[in-house]
Amino acid sequence: MSLSAILTEAYNFFRNHISQLAILTVPLLFIQVGIQLWLGMEIRNADLENPQFGASHMVAMMALLLVFSLLIAALTLFMEVRSHGHEPSTGMLLKTSLNFVPGLLLAGVFSGMAIIAPTMILGTLGPLLLVGMAISIYLFSRLAYVNFMVVVERLTPLQAIKGSFTFSRPIAFKTLMVLLLYIPLSLVGGSLSALAQNVGLPVVLIVEVLVAFFGLFINVALFRLYMVTRSKVEERA
Repeated sequence: MSLSAILTEAYNFFRNHISQLAILTVPLLFIQVGIQLWLGMEIRNADLENPQFGASHMVAMMALLLVFSLLIAALTLFMEVRSHGHEPSTGMLLKTSLNFVPGLLLAGVFSGMAIIAPTMILGTLGPLLLVGMAISIYLFSRLAYVNFMVVVERLTPLQAIKGSFTFSRPIAFKTLMVLLLYIPLSLVGGSLSALAQNVGLPVVLIVEVLVAFFGLFINVALFRLYMVTRSKVEERA
């Protein structure tokens, strides 16, 4: 299936289920974005010569990771059950999603470290920074299916990382094209947030949540690409 067909089907799914997606994800996004804004303000107000990272910041970081993991689990589970024609309640989805939070949290930490490592290591060598960034972007495309492996395939974190790397080999370019949608999204979101700064923090929060919500379309597109590719693999098997 062509990339344009994948994006069209993802768009139709997002449009047809936008109200259900909003009910499921927007409350979590408000919590996530709220924590991010608070941490951002703390960083901006910190003493650059003697920055302080206290217990409250550590708790906020852990809460952010947990909420994000729950958000991804709930979104992935929703897409999975809807692809099979089921219509579970929001409460049932959230309750079931809690079971996947530990696995997603560990998988996210491990895969995140693997993705950023080339940039961090080669960045210390100056001219090789761009090489490190290119490797990190490539790894990002190869590990983009870790969350689906944990929730849909029910794999352990390490199995999910290995499974995503193997699974994504034939679709690495298409995956990268989908992930590149984050660039215009970030540009538009940054511009809107800058305008909202002149109005006040509540408006900034709402704008950031809206941008994050529509950014979930990228996850939907990745899931559609995952399902199509998975079906082809099962047919060949």
